[in-house]
Amino acid sequence: MNTARRIAIIGANRIPFCRAHTVYADLSNQDMMTEAMSGLVDRYGLKGEKLGDVSLGAVIKHTAQWNLARESTLGSGLSADTPAFDIQRACGTSLESVILIGNKIALGQIDVGIAGGVDTISDAPIVYPDDYRKLLMKSYRARSTGDRLKPWLGLRPRHFKPVSPGVTEPRTGLSMGESCELMAKDWSIARQAQDELALTSHQNLARAYDAGFYDGLVTPFMGVEQDNNLRRGTSMEKLAALKPVFDRSPTGTLTAGNSTPLTDGAGCVLLASEQWAQDRGLEVQAYLTHAKAAAVDFVGGEGLLMAPAYAVSEMLYQAGLQLQDFDLYEIHEAFACQVLCTLAAWESPDFCRDRLGRSPLGAIERSKLNVYGGSVASGHPFGATGSRLVGILAKALHTSEARRGLISVCTGGGMGVTAILESA
Repeated sequence: MNTARRIAIIGANRIPFCRAHTVYADLSNQDMMTEAMSGLVDRYGLKGEKLGDVSLGAVIKHTAQWNLARESTLGSGLSADTPAFDIQRACGTSLESVILIGNKIALGQIDVGIAGGVDTISDAPIVYPDDYRKLLMKSYRARSTGDRLKPWLGLRPRHFKPVSPGVTEPRTGLSMGESCELMAKDWSIARQAQDELALTSHQNLARAYDAGFYDGLVTPFMGVEQDNNLRRGTSMEKLAALKPVFDRSPTGTLTAGNSTPLTDGAGCVLLASEQWAQDRGLEVQAYLTHAKAAAVDFVGGEGLLMAPAYAVSEMLYQAGLQLQDFDLYEIHEAFACQVLCTLAAWESPDFCRDRLGRSPLGAIERSKLNVYGGSVASGHPFGATGSRLVGILAKALHTSEARRGLISVCTGGGMGVTAILESA
């Protein structure tokens, strides 16, 4: 049996993330994904190259985008002979795509591939009531002209009222924000702590942009050079002035300031074998060494976004590492509260004993958390966030003294996707 090959991360690229219904309001998932991939192709001299595979995904897309990955690949400048496939694991989509492409490389199935994702809220599909769809299908299935016309006699004005777009859990009827409010209460996460994490997220992102860290990671697009959700002038006072949006009672703590905004954007990562990179004179930024996905019974009582707490624990066990064995932590800030709940869970003797079957993982050094800005500041296009985190961590491991980093992403459906990167 052949030994698994090391999974090299060569680099990443994304377009600036923008608040929904702003700069990218008239663009599709394909438009943004193609642009992000084109930037990666140009940066690494891949024009006309045939790659082993491409894995891309989006959480919210039109049915016409059934072959989004392949269409984006065809428009990216890569050889038309490069295959591609779509995936979707909610907010963990692009991190999962990185893992899938990485596994293909490790097994020797391919030598090089691109992984990534995209999402647009601005171009969300508009859905009409289900009984209107049934009327249309009944007419379509009819064989005679009379039978085709008969269903239309049941057409009513209500059929033309669109169903409001939303991201809610089918089994609970709750949005992520409403679900996270329940977690905040379960873990006694204070509003001030959430605002403090949100402020740090903006400060870190601004500092990273000013230091030039995102040069070579972000391709300017549509006249935008930086994520337009970045609030350089925010403060604890401004954040404290915002009202809760998911629980408007006096006990609500999640606001627009300590939650990620609805966001449009796309990103991708170039992965390869060491030999492929060496043959082309390309530096390896980092290696993907471990990954894990987990799920929790959020209907049965666990918090919707708590799965990363479980996934990280299992991944550390498999890797033979402790939570403190990392120089950097990239934890997706779906909500500041979610990050704080996860950190609290890892420190809790009861949670670790009863839920994880182990002693407490312990605390992390907060100065190592989301050093280059988090999702609260940059925004969160559902399918693209994982690629953003991988790109950040790989570059940080390549350009600093950091040797090992952890990525953690919570997702809808009570799932979590995690990974470990190590420096080259």
